[in-house]
Amino acid sequence: MNPVKKIRVLVVDDSAVVRRMISDALAADPEIEVVGTACDPYVARDKILELNPDVLTLDIEMPRMDGLTFLRILQQHRPMPVVIVSSLTQAGSQAAMAAMELGAVDVLAKPQSAWNLGELREQLAHRVKGAARARLTNFKTTATGPALSATPGNYSPRQLVLIGASTGGTEAIKNVLTRLPDGLPGICIVQHIPPVFSRTFAERLNECCAFEVREAKHGDELKAGLALIAPGDQHLTLAWNGARYQVALHQGPMLHHVRPAVDLMFESAVSAGKNALAVLLTGMGRDGAAGLKKLRTAGATTLAQNEETCVVYGMPRAAVELGAVDRVLPLDLMPHAILHALRDGVAKALPPAPISESKTNYN
Repeated sequence: MNPVKKIRVLVVDDSAVVRRMISDALAADPEIEVVGTACDPYVARDKILELNPDVLTLDIEMPRMDGLTFLRILQQHRPMPVVIVSSLTQAGSQAAMAAMELGAVDVLAKPQSAWNLGELREQLAHRVKGAARARLTNFKTTATGPALSATPGNYSPRQLVLIGASTGGTEAIKNVLTRLPDGLPGICIVQHIPPVFSRTFAERLNECCAFEVREAKHGDELKAGLALIAPGDQHLTLAWNGARYQVALHQGPMLHHVRPAVDLMFESAVSAGKNALAVLLTGMGRDGAAGLKKLRTAGATTLAQNEETCVVYGMPRAAVELGAVDRVLPLDLMPHAILHALRDGVAKALPPAPISESKTNYN
């Protein structure tokens, strides 16, 4: 019996302490092998040629060459999955979001103390495994065409849009939201992302969307023309207060190794029934599948991104195989599908899109 091939990882960070902590954390996972470390991009370049790693963990602030410059060069000449491990500061989060736009697979926040990885220990292995399964060709997906024009819609205050995503999701969400018009029912989004980074993500979306996008706060009311992003490290749930949906945030236990969890947001909106429209985009694992199933059973319209356009076809596939999805669509058709479903319902006007078939295991 052939042994399972381990994921080969190169750790790049200018701090010897951080390199050791990350290496030890990853080496504890039987599916991962740390094949080397590098203190700066120049050393990393030589180690990549020598060791041929599957995944790179990369710091942003380093001597001789910053991580963004190195990432840009790397993705041009030797594309490979990169997980950014950046400082939990506003500047660090802005650089990390820029790295995601350049093709980094995922982002994690450095612990405030280099001697204590805490929950990052488990997150590192989980995110590296997701990165190893990524389809790099799908990172550069861009919106095909201008923003869609709005058709007059007599939307009910009970209508809402829910979007969940993980690996590759920041660019997928941007792809969808930037093509949606203003005036739609309120949108709530859970993207697996660290705190501070989620605020920067919302700010960047707010600059390029036709409607307001911001990080959610506890007690926020969801309204038309507003999209709320769940803060990193806080679960987001919704409840109807008699006039609008109200947001609650809490730091309950992680679910599916993540906080915020898509499942918790989806499940909290089950009472919306047919007024809910839920979308599950690219990501590793199963988060969102069970919640999407409950929403569909309650009468909600449920959409999922297809395998061919996902960076990691894990979460959408789990939902498809659970029977939780009305339609599976490529990313470029998702904005059209959202508009049609909000206006006419899934059965009347969605463009035809058969469920993608796949015989591979869950990502």
